[in-house]
Amino acid sequence: MSTFDKREEGFEKKFALDEELKFKAEARRSKLLGLWVAEKLGLSGDAAAAYAKEVVVADLEEAGDADVVRKVSADLTAKGVSVSEQEIRLKLGEFLAQAVTEIKAGK
Repeated sequence: MSTFDKREEGFEKKFALDEELKFKAEARRSKLLGLWVAEKLGLSGDAAAAYAKEVVVADLEEAGDADVVRKVSADLTAKGVSVSEQEIRLKLGEFLAQAVTEIKAGK
């Protein structure tokens, strides 16, 4: 195997690892957002955990954050809880940073 082949293989492994980290971080971010929204909806315990799973599943519907924002916005509005889309997107950013930190720390 040439040096170029080894280098290419190394880049492929790094890319795969980065994609796995990204997927895990986004799933954890969505779960954290789901728990935050669940609290605003008055859910706790198993109901909050189940809602957080719904948010994670909603994030898999399409690329980007629009599906998650749409779901939680609709759920909050249905319960009469006023949270802006901007605040939801801000929380997504905060929770993504938290998720990456937790994953890198092995949590």
